[in-house]
Amino acid sequence: MAPSFDDDNSLFNFVVKEGNGVKGLVDLGLTEVPGRYIQPPHRRINQQEVVGSLEIVTIDLSELDGPNHEQVVKAIVHASETVGFFQVVNHGVPLEVLESLKVTAHQFFGQPAEKKAVYLKEVSPSPLVKYGTSFVPENEKSLEWKDYLSMMYTNDADARESWPNDCKEVVLEYINTSTKMVQKLLQILIGSLGVKLDDSRLHELMGFNLVNMNFYPPCPNPDLTIGVGSHSDAGMLTVLLQDGIGGLYVKKGDQNASVGNEVWVEIPPMHGALVINVGDSLQILSNGRYISAEHRVRTTDVESRVSVPRFISPLLTVKIGPFPELVARDGVARYKEVIYGEYLKNYFEKSLDGKKSLDFASI
Repeated sequence: MAPSFDDDNSLFNFVVKEGNGVKGLVDLGLTEVPGRYIQPPHRRINQQEVVGSLEIVTIDLSELDGPNHEQVVKAIVHASETVGFFQVVNHGVPLEVLESLKVTAHQFFGQPAEKKAVYLKEVSPSPLVKYGTSFVPENEKSLEWKDYLSMMYTNDADARESWPNDCKEVVLEYINTSTKMVQKLLQILIGSLGVKLDDSRLHELMGFNLVNMNFYPPCPNPDLTIGVGSHSDAGMLTVLLQDGIGGLYVKKGDQNASVGNEVWVEIPPMHGALVINVGDSLQILSNGRYISAEHRVRTTDVESRVSVPRFISPLLTVKIGPFPELVARDGVARYKEVIYGEYLKNYFEKSLDGKKSLDFASI
């Protein structure tokens, strides 16, 4: 039975609890956005705030093995210090894997709701797989125009046993072909801080991995909604595959600018490239030298959009705090030491709100 759009409870049950998602709403033939999805004006993506596309740094990682090694390292570090975003090509993930990921995401979300709903948090056969919508809908006044499938990675065997059959092989290939790149980027960024890490410590800092498939159906009123609210990511690095539609915006310049004074720029999709962004954990460990840039996603009325982020994070039991070498050099610790699992728990207890998640570790 279709819900009454004037009744928040029936709408919530239809979208969230029954697993129909935003896709289910759109399939009903919506001509206007239900009230529960209308964002307050300060959370909408105001086109007047957007200053066009950012000429984001695109880095050819194959040049790390040639005479331009130092210039490439400097470009990676500079982008992480100033914007917190860059794109990479020749990253080691085959282009056919990237294309297959996008096709697979569309196919998964194109299934009937009952096939996706088996992975709802309350009934999922495995804690490694969760299908849902928005961010934390139980805690949000206004919902995000997004459905997602989240797959936690522990090892290949667990993934093959618990992840959806139509997704698992291509997502595993995404992970296995991008891990060397992730290790290399973290070694460069941490090494450039003058910090030496052994392999076991590096494993701790990148040992918790999630891959999401995000689905943004076409929206009848994109100016009133958001795909993802303004936020920074909690982990070390995020590797993001965009499709060709676009809609990812990053906050430029002063990350602490007040509402109304922000400048947002779009990260234009680039065929074959992956977007890399710095997360809160790396900002904390670097004592603020690297920036976990605030970003958000708009909706579109044209066609469905997909994205596939891989979130690389510390193990949940690991303590994260500024590296001691940096505290000694800077003369101050800008963040306190926290257990990453507690940081993440706090992150998911609230709706997305800029970089306020960092307050949990602030001194």
